[in-house]
Amino acid sequence: MKNKHLLPRIDDLFDQLQGATCFSKIDLSSGYHHLRVRECDIPKTSFRTRYGHYEFLVMPFGLTNIPATFMDLMNRVFRPYLDMFVIMFIDDILIYSKNKENHASHLRVVLQTLKDRELYAKFSKCKFWLEIMAFLGHIISGDGIRVDTKKIEVVQNWPRPHFQLILEDSWD
Repeated sequence: MKNKHLLPRIDDLFDQLQGATCFSKIDLSSGYHHLRVRECDIPKTSFRTRYGHYEFLVMPFGLTNIPATFMDLMNRVFRPYLDMFVIMFIDDILIYSKNKENHASHLRVVLQTLKDRELYAKFSKCKFWLEIMAFLGHIISGDGIRVDTKKIEVVQNWPRPHFQLILEDSWD
């Protein structure tokens, strides 16, 4: 059965950042692999290759419900801190604070929660203690939020088509 849980709207998430001046981002490594398959469902994941018979013990990437299921897990894990100093978007955790003193406390809470739940981050993709940060295609700072120009340059620089487009009034 398809999970109808919607991912949050990015602009709704960014509404929480008013007044924040210090940011950290944690990227969970192999996010979906944090979800274990129920023991009774493991045989349903079996597949065979020329090298042998295999079964998934953790959720594989690419299943329909995995993003929503993982988002649900992360929202349950961080529920006490959502809308206060944590924004979750699939496997990205944004920690935001009004000042550095609060940020130290907020970071401790988030890192301890990850440790307690045995959720692991990909350190090379994490950023800590920044005043300006790229997050979900935007640049966030104490001055506000703007679109990350690096993300739209790709679209702006697409080459024009080399064929003549059919004009709308040529159908008359």
